[in-house]
Amino acid sequence: MTRESTEDRTSMLSLAERITGALVGAAVGDALGGPVEGYSPEQITERHGGRVHGVVGPWNGDAWRTARPVAPYHKGDGHVTDDTLMTHALVRVYARVRDHLDAYAVADHLVPDLMTNPRWIPELEAETIPLHRIFLAEKWLVARLHYGHVDPREAGAGNIVNCGAAMYMAPVGLVNAAHPAAAYAEALDVAGAHQSSYGREAAGVFAAAVAAACAPGATPESVVAACLSLAKDGTREAIERVCAEAERHTDFESALGPLRAAVAPYDTVGPDYRSPSLGARRPSRLHAIEELPVALGMVLVARGDARHAVLGAVNYGRDCDSIATMAGAVTGALGSPVPEEWAKTVAEASRLDLWEPAAALTEVAREVFARDVERRRAHERAFAQLGGAGCSD
Repeated sequence: MTRESTEDRTSMLSLAERITGALVGAAVGDALGGPVEGYSPEQITERHGGRVHGVVGPWNGDAWRTARPVAPYHKGDGHVTDDTLMTHALVRVYARVRDHLDAYAVADHLVPDLMTNPRWIPELEAETIPLHRIFLAEKWLVARLHYGHVDPREAGAGNIVNCGAAMYMAPVGLVNAAHPAAAYAEALDVAGAHQSSYGREAAGVFAAAVAAACAPGATPESVVAACLSLAKDGTREAIERVCAEAERHTDFESALGPLRAAVAPYDTVGPDYRSPSLGARRPSRLHAIEELPVALGMVLVARGDARHAVLGAVNYGRDCDSIATMAGAVTGALGSPVPEEWAKTVAEASRLDLWEPAAALTEVAREVFARDVERRRAHERAFAQLGGAGCSD
């Protein structure tokens, strides 16, 4: 299929198809990346006898529960991680509020959901509250908002600066489908309860990327252009540098090292992902999270193909579950089909309906858009009475 015919096909996709592609793509990327998270491409190749091409088992085999006591999680075998748990939790908040969200929605709805509603947690192989699985940067939400009663708009200050907020912002982009600037602004507000600095900025830009990918006729290049038009400081520079390098490659194998080299000056974690540098994850206008620029770079390398982009993200290593989550969301929103065998395996292994959250969010997105039209027309009428331009049709 030619690039032109692919663009013609994807330009006809409905909102429901794009939302489904994004959320299922994100979950699949998350599940494939989970078992190799934290390792280098070389370590992944050594462990698996070559590159990863699909669902694989836990890194430590049957010792997954005890090998790393700080993270006794069954990563692998198609299990989603906290990226998907948080994404689905945010979808549930939208389903409850049925309008745009802000930092107060996180305090009023997301935090109680994490604390009080037991759900099946694939990596724990048990039904329990999501709070027992989410990472320390997400537990921060509960500590600051529920126990500390901090102003939700400021609660993210002081948290480690990582991709914690960005990794689950795809729903914000989907509710604001085809309107990247609106997605960026809403995600910055929502993420204020969770992150600061370039972690919060990445949340806004990732939401914008997903929104841009939903536009009819969108391409990987148009998505990156939308991101660059909105991103600030080190985040913008990192995306620009990584994506310029990505344009030189058509296969992830040749891109793995160069993309890492391009993002390294902006990444604070350092060369050894499991032994972060002293300046790791601290606020800065000069730096960026690694995950978003690399995810966008892999989308470019793959020319928007979901399978290629996700596998590139997975084999990149480091925080590859989040990188693959983002790559899967963007390519899914662009309309690239998520491999059915992956989606089926992940859904069954994780005991999750990957399609129900998409159906729920599609309904919400349509309702929010209708409200936005009503609000815009009311503003136009009021402004016209003040002597401004007349109302649109």
